[in-house]
Amino acid sequence: MKKIFATGILCCSLIAVKAQFTYDYLRAADNYYKKADYYSAAQYYEKYLGTASQHLKKEEYSPYTVPSSAIKKNNGPVSSRQQALYRVAESYRLLHDHAKAADYYNQTLEAGATEFPLARYYYALELRALAKYDESEKEFNHFLDEHRSDDQYGESAKKELMSLRFIQTQLKKKDLKLYNVQKAATPLNTEGANYAPVWLNENTLLFTSTRIDSTGAQHQSHINRVYTTPVTDGVTGDVKPLPLPQGATIHQGVVSVTPDGNTLFLTRWNIVGGKKVSAIYSSRKKGNDWGEPELLDSTINATGFSTQQPFVMPGGKYLLYASDKTGGFGGFDLWYAELDANGNPFRTANMGEVVNTVYDEQAPYYHEPSATLVFSGNGRVGMGGYDFFYSKGTIDKWAPPVNFGYPVNSVKDDIYFVSKGSARNVLENVWLSSDREATCCLELFYLNKKLPRKQVSGQVVSCDDKTPLPGVTINILDTIQNKVVYTQTTASDGNYSFTLDEFQPLKAVATISGYSGGSLPFYAPGDEDAELLINPAICLVKDVPPVSAAVVMDNVYYDFDKATLKPESHASLDKLVALLNAHPDIVIELSAHTDNIGNETYNQRLSEARAQSCVNYLISKGIDRNRLQAKGYGSTQPIAPNKKEDGSDDPEGRQQNRRTEFKILGK
Repeated sequence: MKKIFATGILCCSLIAVKAQFTYDYLRAADNYYKKADYYSAAQYYEKYLGTASQHLKKEEYSPYTVPSSAIKKNNGPVSSRQQALYRVAESYRLLHDHAKAADYYNQTLEAGATEFPLARYYYALELRALAKYDESEKEFNHFLDEHRSDDQYGESAKKELMSLRFIQTQLKKKDLKLYNVQKAATPLNTEGANYAPVWLNENTLLFTSTRIDSTGAQHQSHINRVYTTPVTDGVTGDVKPLPLPQGATIHQGVVSVTPDGNTLFLTRWNIVGGKKVSAIYSSRKKGNDWGEPELLDSTINATGFSTQQPFVMPGGKYLLYASDKTGGFGGFDLWYAELDANGNPFRTANMGEVVNTVYDEQAPYYHEPSATLVFSGNGRVGMGGYDFFYSKGTIDKWAPPVNFGYPVNSVKDDIYFVSKGSARNVLENVWLSSDREATCCLELFYLNKKLPRKQVSGQVVSCDDKTPLPGVTINILDTIQNKVVYTQTTASDGNYSFTLDEFQPLKAVATISGYSGGSLPFYAPGDEDAELLINPAICLVKDVPPVSAAVVMDNVYYDFDKATLKPESHASLDKLVALLNAHPDIVIELSAHTDNIGNETYNQRLSEARAQSCVNYLISKGIDRNRLQAKGYGSTQPIAPNKKEDGSDDPEGRQQNRRTEFKILGK
């Protein structure tokens, strides 16, 4: 009996110890969570929940969150199990571990935690980031059915539904084969975050990283620092810290250099009360090193707000940056500041509501060759998270931003962009950062889009009946240099086509024996993204017949025994109009003929009246009457027998004799 009693006491003791450990895990997790140390919080919540794992490596700590610190005793109440599920989901969301976050949000919903109404909203977001589009759409619709408040979450859910449709369209783009997106290899991408590429000079790339710095105090990790690497023909070299002074606990990065290479603007930040507070500093070049960064004044940095991500415009007269200070439209906005001759800002202004939204716009960049503003934002329809947008305009007036689409953007965060592309192609030779292939952090990627060759096509037809003309020689003429740049012969359907590197002003000249030559000048289409230009048809007129050679006109008909033209005669007469318009110097005789049936005098008068009807039609089409002569010949000029050899009637011969002709009298 004593043994049973002792065993019972031991079991109760073990249960109590386990319960105490579980309680301590939860208290530690809550403490870390309140300090925004989401990595540590997630580990202890999982220990409390009995789901601990090594899914997220410590060295992959996100640069977006606060560093770990020692746990302080907190005697306040601890979370419930449902609160723990929700908080571990929140922790992994803020660490950008979408798979773990989605799993815990789902568990929160299954636990019926109605006190967390946003759990379904964030669950849908994580499903979208995991490319589970159908499930994401279902959860967003479910959230909107439950969420009756007219607030930012309802509006955001509606925007996300539109974004899901945008994603499906982007994934089916026909030009995806033109894009090459490659993740940078080591040593550029290592453990931690690697992001914000910028060119220091033609062959040196700067970027920000949270990699372990062997030169730091006790190999301190997860501190954002600026690094440099040489780049030769797209291949990077050794990675070294930029010789830029930095305190042991200060984060700094996202830099921009003035055109003269002597001043570097950078972001510095630390964590105050669990919140990231950032400001922009400047550093002056000192030999091969950089001087101690100095805080810019209140023109840029506003007390109590964050200012970050500087970019110096070409020419060095303006500084672009992002800030959540007052005077904006909500979240982080893009701003610009004028710089004096010494590189000091003296006036600043918001870049306006065309660029900025009530959400976040960050990481401004300007591509000078194409005059394009590029930035990242999360407030518009897009692929998801932060997307790259572009806009044309001037420093204080920009066109509505356009989403670059897939695969420039992904369903995760895409932020920080720099291009060495040409005026025609901003997506050529691009470095960017994205967490599209990472568990938690931004990584560096190289992007290059090939522009498709532009195609020009058209057709050559006969002016008289619009039938296609095969075998026509097409010479494409550069009118500026006055030389032929391309030659082709039309196919059986009268069509021609050729390709160019880019659209430019040219002229197509068409020639073929038996027709007068024709030409067509053409230019770039109005849509700058168009890949095909379809030219209007080039109409060629048949060569002028010899003087005094009679040409029978087909399909010219009159009412029976009258001079009235039938409507079906107009097409044939219109061909003659085209000939006369193409050769304004010629004069013609238009004549009518009859067969030998009827009185000779009657036939003469009828033929004269019919010839005059044709002339009247030509005059109605704008042909000068002085160029036209009507002539009736009655039955005096047959071109076929009216009777057969046996004396019987010859209907076919008489039909040929009833005709309308024209002949050129002079040129």
